[in-house]
Amino acid sequence: METFGYTDFSAGLHRQSLAGRIPLAGAIEVTRRCPLACIHCYNNLPLRDAGARRGELTCAEHCRILDEITAAGCLWLLYTGGEIFARKDFLDIYTHARTNGLLITLFTNGTLITPKVADHLARWVPFAIEITLYGRTRETYERLAGVPGSFDRCMRGIRLLTERRLPLSLKTTAVSVNRHEILDMKQFAEQELGLEFRLDSMMNPRIDGPPGPPAVRLSPGEVVDLDLSDPRRTAAWKRFACEHQGPVHGASPGDRMYHCGAGINSFAIDPRGRLRLCVLSREDTFDLRAGTFRDGWEKALLKVRQKRISRQTRCRQCGIQAMCGMCPAIGELEGGDPESPADYLCEIAHLRALALGISIPAHGDCAYCGSGPPCPGWRESNAFEGTYERYPEACV
Repeated sequence: METFGYTDFSAGLHRQSLAGRIPLAGAIEVTRRCPLACIHCYNNLPLRDAGARRGELTCAEHCRILDEITAAGCLWLLYTGGEIFARKDFLDIYTHARTNGLLITLFTNGTLITPKVADHLARWVPFAIEITLYGRTRETYERLAGVPGSFDRCMRGIRLLTERRLPLSLKTTAVSVNRHEILDMKQFAEQELGLEFRLDSMMNPRIDGPPGPPAVRLSPGEVVDLDLSDPRRTAAWKRFACEHQGPVHGASPGDRMYHCGAGINSFAIDPRGRLRLCVLSREDTFDLRAGTFRDGWEKALLKVRQKRISRQTRCRQCGIQAMCGMCPAIGELEGGDPESPADYLCEIAHLRALALGISIPAHGDCAYCGSGPPCPGWRESNAFEGTYERYPEACV
């Protein structure tokens, strides 16, 4: 009998779901409330925010929606926030999702995990749990999290989950406050705990007002410096860039705006029950309190996916957009416009291409290209002295 590993199984299902437009993977934000006050977070509200609590879907509404997404073909589900355990009924919601057969990933900061929570998760084991670590020392962690005592509560949560051998991994968001401890966090996760560790250096503006998080963003040079500090990360970027060469978007008005899986085989639902393309997109929502998931998926999100670009920008012909991560949802957050390029990401993409020796085809009026490929103006960057010589190979 022929057998398949999980990676092949997952890839095969995702390919099939694209053709049939099956909502295979979803993300549900159960709350925006959180016991921490992280200065870099784009989506948190105070734990005791009464207005936020009143607006959240009830447990019964969650269960109804879970039944509907399961019937529509959803298999993978992410629970995120805010902090998911800020809801006292979250375990009830989660257990209903598990009884539906969903493969569930939990995003948490770990500070509200108690023996009772850990024991429940041990009985109803999730597919994966990811805890965000904000620093390796108490001083750095709590400077970023903004709450005294939160470091110890996070360490307790990690210990409770590892003691029960739950499928846990750690990750961090690299910002100016904790950059000096990233290597220590990685060593703590991988060497002391034997857990997988993941790093993200991209920082989004807040979804509801002043763009606070970018104030602690790493500079574009620091972001790429982190890429180069880990040989595995560097190699992964190199492979990714070589596999995704050329423009991602259409070259002229009338071409499709969206080129990802959002609204094709994935979706997101916010705490108030609004269905949308992804967790970052805040436009074009469908109210699941007023209609069914199938209505929202087959009509509202399909209509969003049919949107066309309205004007030419430098993104349309950019051959290194895979190095950037720009998408309409990011455009909304960065500049209030899904079609406008994000300068921060443009600069990162050009520095990455330079560091990896990837040629940059001409793509219109671009402030970061200088006199043309391979973007020679960046060779003099103080942050990357010698990187072009270290990574001279072009994709072949």
